[in-house]
Formats: sequence, C-alpha cells, structure tokens
Amino acid sequence: MLKRTIEKNLLEWKNRPHHPLVIAGMRQTGKTYSVRKFGDEQYKNVVYLDLRAGRSVHAAFEGDFDVNRMVSRITASQPGARFIPKETLLILDEIQDCPNARSSLKYWDTDGRYDVIATGSFLGVKGFRQPYERGIPVGYEEQMEMLPLSFREFLDNYGMASEILEYVQDCMDQIKVVDSVIHNSFRTLYLEYLIVGGMPEAVSTFLENHDINAVQRIQRQILHSVRDDFGRYLTPKGETKINEVLKLRAEACLDSLPSQLSKEYKKFQYSLVNSNARSEDKADALQYLTDLGLVLKSYNLREISSPLESAKISKEYKVFYSDIGLLVSQLGDDAALKIINGELGAYKGAIAENMCAIGFHSCGKELYYYRGSSGSPELDFVVDINEQPTIVECKATNNRATSMKYVIAHPAKYGKHPAIKISDTNIGAGEGFRTYPIYYPGFLRSEEKKMILPRQDLSKLRIPG
Repeated sequence: MLKRTIEKNLLEWKNRPHHPLVIAGMRQTGKTYSVRKFGDEQYKNVVYLDLRAGRSVHAAFEGDFDVNRMVSRITASQPGARFIPKETLLILDEIQDCPNARSSLKYWDTDGRYDVIATGSFLGVKGFRQPYERGIPVGYEEQMEMLPLSFREFLDNYGMASEILEYVQDCMDQIKVVDSVIHNSFRTLYLEYLIVGGMPEAVSTFLENHDINAVQRIQRQILHSVRDDFGRYLTPKGETKINEVLKLRAEACLDSLPSQLSKEYKKFQYSLVNSNARSEDKADALQYLTDLGLVLKSYNLREISSPLESAKISKEYKVFYSDIGLLVSQLGDDAALKIINGELGAYKGAIAENMCAIGFHSCGKELYYYRGSSGSPELDFVVDINEQPTIVECKATNNRATSMKYVIAHPAKYGKHPAIKISDTNIGAGEGFRTYPIYYPGFLRSEEKKMILPRQDLSKLRIPG
C-alpha cells in the first residue's frame, strides 16, 4: 500500500469549504486507488460509480439535474448504494465518459449534502468525447492533477525515515551541505529511481522484490495499455471508437522520443517522426500525447524576461516523458544495467533534463528553456522561482555549466537572474550560482537473467548531530 502526497491534499480539501473535486492525470497513476482509499478512511459512506465500465448508470445524469432525482436513479441502478447527508462521498470515476455527469457537478455543489470527487484520464483531450452540451460547471468545481510518484515519495515508500527526508529538505532550503553518508545513499537510490520511475505498479513491484526485469515488464505493459487507448473517442450515441489515423500518428510521435532526446539539441523535430503526415497533423498528435499527460513540453524563449509565457516561441520546444521509468524502459534492454553501473551513455543528458522537467512540473512550474538564435548559449531550463526567472543547467555528472556562466557574465545582454546548477555534486555555490545534487528535483516544493538490486541498508543513515 503506497503512501501518496495527494492524500494530504485530499484531506485538506475535505476539511475546508470546498466544491466538487476533479482529479485529472495519465492512466495508471493511482487516481482511483487513492480516492477510494481516502473515501474509506474519511467517510462513513462511499458511493463509487465507474462511468466507463458501468454505462447503465449514465441514465441517472439525463434529464434535469435535480439531486434527489439523481440519487434515486443511482440507488436504483446500484442496489448497495446509500446516500447519507454530510457523511457520504460520491466518486465518479472516468467522468470523461459521461459528459452529463461532469455538467451535474454544479448541482451537487449547490445542494451541498454530499461530497463529490471525479477522476478522469482523458479530461481536456481535444476530440476525445462528444461536446459538453450542458456545459462544464465553471466556478463550481476544483481541479487537482495526479502524477506518478516523485523521487521523494519513492524514498518515503522505500522506508526512508521522515527525519532524514526533513533534514535533506532543510539542507536544500538553507543551502547547506548534505552529510556525505546520506548524500551517497541518496545518489544510489536516485539511480534506482531512474530505472523504476513513479508509476505505482512499477514502484510496488520493485519494493516487493527489487527485480528490475519485472519492473520493466510492467512499464512496457503500461505503455502498451496506454497505446491501446490512443485515438479513443465517444460517438454521440456513447459508443467507443478509435480514430486510427490519430492513433498511428500519436504512436509515431511517441516512438521518436528516444532519438529526439539523444540529439545534442533536443528540440522536437517532426522530420524524425516516422509518419507521412504533414507537420501540422503530427503536431496535433503530439498535443494529444501532451493532453493525455504522457509527455511534457518545454518551450524555447526569445529572451529571458518576465513573464516567461510572453517570451515563449510556441513552435520550438523539447518533449520529455512525464515518468522517467517509462523513458528508460524504451532505451533498450541494457539501459537499466548501464544506469546501475553509472554508464548513461548518449542518453545521460536526456535523463538528467527529463528528471528536472518532471521535478519542475510536479511543483507547478511551467517549462521553458533558452537557446540563442546562433545556437549558443543554451540553458536547459528557465523557470519562475519566487516570481523571478531563474536559469537552470542540469548535468548528469559534474561538468562545467558553460552556457550558464556565460549568461551570468553578460547581464547587460541577458539580464541578471538567479542561477542554479543541478549535477552529481553536493549542495554549494559557485560564482553567481548555487549548486544542487542530482536528486534535487525530487525535493522541489509545491528474468530470465535476474537483475535484482540489493536492498539498501537504511539503518546506518543518521541525521548529523
């Protein structure tokens, strides 16, 4: 049973005045499990409706949205369901499959007798469903995103003592050197996380037996399952169909990512997508992957200035996986062994950048980078931290951050900005920038042949006196 950060967010939601909650996120990130667990622990009564599998209950949301009438229809179709005012949580799972259920949230909110949480894997996906003929309840719902486990969540479930996690967090916040024993242990666990990633089933399997082959089989099954849903949409009659053209283009875009990320300049190029479609059509397919939550986009900037969104070059971007384990599983059968041995090869830069992208995204940061028109300097990321554009370089080892130092040295041309270098080193400072270890993104606020990793002995870790 994995511990998830979202559980604290759900409890905070319950204990304050609130609207119905809509939780979006990629498939198999644990939305249903976390919500049902929360309901069982925090409510006397839970009514769970799977709107994808149980289509007969869709009729409860037809006609007017009188709450008493909807309750009557739900209980008629679900004999075990009970609605007790102020004690009941209604869970509407895969709500995108029943647009009327989404439209009804306004009326559950206005009525106020029952708490409602909806989940969805295709929310916001263009062209997925028939239109919301009765509208989305703007102002009557709250939204939350469910992501794969962060590195810190991975450590927490691994068995890392909360005191040590808090100690490292304090070192990050106060820019203090992490004790060498703890630092080296975190470096080792970081390499394991690169392979395992944060998909709950992969993490659970790894923590149970540390069998990397089993983990990679699960990761490939997850990708296969997600691919099966590419192009899925609902007809006006509620029938599930597949847009085969979109499916093929989305698969081609996804298949191109390893080669896209192996380049020195990782800008996404449609010429590397194995499809005869026009670039515009490939762009639609890539946006589809983004809407699904499977990939993240980071946009180039014309200049480093605030607000960053106004300086974005909308047609020039890098694309990263939203889960590092899914990326590594696509890099070849020997990728995991190489990572264990510290041999990242041609993908070391891509893996480091992808981890930073995941870390910044998980704490709510929009992703940008800067590359000069001549190709230099190139900064891996520019993100808003404390309302200031902060320049970031991510290094898999401890190489020199040449571009960052050049930008720092020319404030008249690029402006004066806080700067961070993330690399295989401890916390410290350079001339005009701060340095953080490779596992820093996890602490950002907001077999046939057996490959079994030895379980790490965490008992020797102590907080320095």
